[in-house]
Amino acid sequence: MKLLLALCLVGIVATAPPPREVQILKYENVNSGRGSYKFGFGQSDGTRFEQEGALKNEGQEHESLSVRGQFSWVGPDGVTYTVTYVADEDGYQPEIEQGPGGALPSSILSSLAG
Repeated sequence: MKLLLALCLVGIVATAPPPREVQILKYENVNSGRGSYKFGFGQSDGTRFEQEGALKNEGQEHESLSVRGQFSWVGPDGVTYTVTYVADEDGYQPEIEQGPGGALPSSILSSLAG
């Protein structure tokens, strides 16, 4: 029985497709050193990330960092999912979009939105 199980596992591993190698197509990292920055990357598998931050009310009592960004990925279902967000003194405010054919359950959407 153990030999049969071992042979089955070897057969599954041998016939599995090789993992895809993901490459970085774009990379950007700019930091002013004074509170503002811009960061982003893009990968060959369709994953994208962009974020920009700026210091508001610099040197004043209500100084804060305001961040805007977007990230996206292609799910196993072939659909592109995108999250666009703002994070500032009003908290994290995401907007979630699904490409054609996307069907994220509402419970997942509501948990991502906070």
